Amino acid sequence: MVRPSRALLGGSLIAMSNPACTLDHRPSISQPPHASANWYVEMCGAAIVADTIAYGAPQLFLELGGQTLIMRGHREGATPVPARPIQPCARFASHTAWGTDHFGFLYHGDLRAFPDELRAKGVQFPVELQQGNGRHVRCYVSAPDGVSLALMEA
Repeated sequence: MVRPSRALLGGSLIAMSNPACTLDHRPSISQPPHASANWYVEMCGAAIVADTIAYGAPQLFLELGGQTLIMRGHREGATPVPARPIQPCARFASHTAWGTDHFGFLYHGDLRAFPDELRAKGVQFPVELQQGNGRHVRCYVSAPDGVSLALMEA
């Protein structure tokens, strides 16, 4: 089991944890959801494991890095608004809005070379490679539907 460091816990070694509560999925409202799902397949190596309909809208389940991502379409009665793009802010990057800012992925490889592979496929980088908190190298990728992915070297 990996324990949080003192730095992440404000100097304390006591962390709250409830083994009965585990992360199940990360949903994204997408327009169009099939194209967004295919982006994750082509750019990140995700696998589409289910293609369903929920509440009258397409809903695709993807597996990526041991996590479940859900790309779902517009549901009748909902009025989604565009997401704000991530932007550099001094020494960090942010959407500068309340709510989920980005999804972070550890990249087990040479993160200094990987962005060139993604750029060749047309991926945009609103924040280029930089030293992150704790000396980790990181960058941010613009995924479909205003979602931002942080890629951090493991």
